[in-house]
Amino acid sequence: MYRIISGKWKAKKIAAPKNFDVRPTTDFAKEALFSILENTYDMQSISVLDLFAGIGSISFEFASRGCKDVTSVEMNPKHTSFLNSTASELDMSLQVNVQRGDVFDWLKKFRNRKAFEIVFADAPFETEEKKYYEMLSLVLNNKYLKENGIFIVEHQSRLKFDHPNLKDTRKYGNVSFSFFEPNKEEINNQGL
Repeated sequence: MYRIISGKWKAKKIAAPKNFDVRPTTDFAKEALFSILENTYDMQSISVLDLFAGIGSISFEFASRGCKDVTSVEMNPKHTSFLNSTASELDMSLQVNVQRGDVFDWLKKFRNRKAFEIVFADAPFETEEKKYYEMLSLVLNNKYLKENGIFIVEHQSRLKFDHPNLKDTRKYGNVSFSFFEPNKEEINNQGL
């Protein structure tokens, strides 16, 4: 179970069926994350891509805060069904677009179609380090981030990223958020 922290559905508790194997972001970490994001972005005018959406802890938090364009990618059919029914129940179906699929395949299939201000990924904690770097490459090299965008990866605190786009890492107990900037467009100096 988790709760929506702020916005239209503040304090709303969302309980997944007991047989779901999920690990929603803790309230403490989520509150800290959204405090950072709300100081940078106007929630009502951004688009968000939530990778490994699980049961929607992050997607519904964005939607509750007025974000009108949230794309949630989740592979587990039970979870996507839960996401759709919860979005419908909370009257968020127009805000939250649930896509069922493997995140890596989805990122390869939809590259260069749409850019987002915020891409958030909370991969299962047992994900291998090399898969995190593959995901970073897919998001950063395929223009999923707008120029002012940020890619946030939630991960176990013991995992330390070494990447040129890493801007900051914030630790909240055994969970950390690492923030990655978009690739800078290469400036062509020829002919100058």
